[in-house]
Amino acid sequence: MKAAIIGSGNIGTDLMIKMLKYPQNMELAAVVGIDPASEGLAMARERGVATTHEGIEGLRALPGYEDIGIVFDATSAYAHKAHDAALRADGKQVVDLTPAAIGPFTVPTVNMDAHLDQPNVNMVTCGGQATIPMVAAVSRVATVHYAEIVASVSSRSAGPGTRANIDEFTRTTARAIEEVGGAAQGKAIIILNPAEPPMIMRDTVFTLSEGADEETIRASVKAMVEAVQAYVPGYRLKQEVQFERFGDNNRLRIPGRGEFTGVKTSIFLEVEGAGDYLPSYSGNLDIMTAAAKATGELLAQKILEKRKVAA
Repeated sequence: MKAAIIGSGNIGTDLMIKMLKYPQNMELAAVVGIDPASEGLAMARERGVATTHEGIEGLRALPGYEDIGIVFDATSAYAHKAHDAALRADGKQVVDLTPAAIGPFTVPTVNMDAHLDQPNVNMVTCGGQATIPMVAAVSRVATVHYAEIVASVSSRSAGPGTRANIDEFTRTTARAIEEVGGAAQGKAIIILNPAEPPMIMRDTVFTLSEGADEETIRASVKAMVEAVQAYVPGYRLKQEVQFERFGDNNRLRIPGRGEFTGVKTSIFLEVEGAGDYLPSYSGNLDIMTAAAKATGELLAQKILEKRKVAA
């Protein structure tokens, strides 16, 4: 299945390298940007991939565009709205790496099979891809009343697109914590850390739940970490899962959210990138592109199977 990437920045370029380095069901046919001097476009040309610096209209004008079945959008939430309308009209399957959230949220280890027939699937955010599996790990064995995630990333790995989408990041991730992670209420926070040398992505996940004991939650978290590691080897627990109990005599009060009783679970993660294009400290970008590729491969497989049956 031929595929294209819109966006030649950090995320688009890392996704390009992954698709070329680890081919499965997709063949990268084009990379699209808006800056003719873009490093990502230059790298694509060096590798024999067709490019255009004229945005989506340039993509639509490329020879062979009609053969492209899947398009990854690694631009911005604002730009994606126009891209999605044009691509859907052309019958393309869209994988959205922006926080636009036009299509259903997709996290490979949690619900990748649920939306394969949708014309647009959304990869949530980098923080969402890292933390929602942990919320889901708790919610599949317990009732999660509240979940809060804090994603800390190196400021060096936050390019213009990431910085422009901070507000969308918090809103989109919080929604996905609820819709995909299974929490009744969710909250997301992102921190850009200017530390030198740059820090590896760190994520903290807090959940408040009822209905499962500590060992059951710990086992579910461990199994989910191993599932994520299948496509992000640098994904790991930074330390053992921690627990704290709150009862009627010591209710946990969360400002603006109310009072809760139950088990507070604290999960501490570290995400080290594979170093395909970006430095290993850019785990926040690596998990996003790895999740997008995993989703695209499954979409391509399903499209190819449909074509085979039709033939």
